Amino acid sequence: MGAVKTVLVFMLVGALAGAVAASFIVPPILSWYSEPGAIAPGKQVETICDPAYMIRYTSSRLLRGQLIGATLGALLLLYPGVATARRRGAVAPQAAA
Repeated sequence: MGAVKTVLVFMLVGALAGAVAASFIVPPILSWYSEPGAIAPGKQVETICDPAYMIRYTSSRLLRGQLIGATLGALLLLYPGVATARRRGAVAPQAAA
């Protein structure tokens, strides 16, 4: 049971770190992606948008980015968690004998 707990703790830490990283990475990418381009040089950029749609779009993309970051973080720390659990499991029986 201790090995499963170790792996889950590693994955939880990775998921949390991935979500936090995505919270810093995704907003600048969203603002760059959503920025309107100038069609005619010298004229101001004209935009017409629906605020409710933009809020829904932005929040859904941010949450999706956080989900992807959390998943990647959990998967990246899965292997170190398994390796740590195996190392602890191999050392424990030798110490008891």
